[in-house]
Amino acid sequence: MSRVDRFLNDYAYYHQSRGNVVCHAVGIPLITYSILALLLLLPLKNSVTAAEVLIGITFLYYLSLDYRLAIGMLLLAAFLDLVARAVHQWPIALGALIVGWIFQGIGHTVYEKNSPAFFRNLIHLLIGPIFLLNELFHFRSVALAAKTE
Repeated sequence: MSRVDRFLNDYAYYHQSRGNVVCHAVGIPLITYSILALLLLLPLKNSVTAAEVLIGITFLYYLSLDYRLAIGMLLLAAFLDLVARAVHQWPIALGALIVGWIFQGIGHTVYEKNSPAFFRNLIHLLIGPIFLLNELFHFRSVALAAKTE
């Protein structure tokens, strides 16, 4: 099993209820938007900010896992970066961050009844976005392990 498949399968184990995945489908884009919007406040050179550097680094990481997921995430991140540039208000970004994490908490508390996967492995903070993208486009097959409770 490839590294990306191991990550996706492990992440899927913590996200088996549809309600939790829906909460994440709202929360993760809000969190991603807010991080990019806040990083726009850190200009580096010309019109490049820390947001674009983060997009580039995560693209390279995702590319090491799966080129289709990497390209999909690059397009989504570029779109969210453009939205953040258009809105360009840090209070909105901060609000999106808080609301995004509230959705994450609701998903795990109400629907999944477990702790977030990143509590066990911080890499899941990067896997969550590609998990959602994979849920939408089914680039890779995820073999869901049964929960033991």
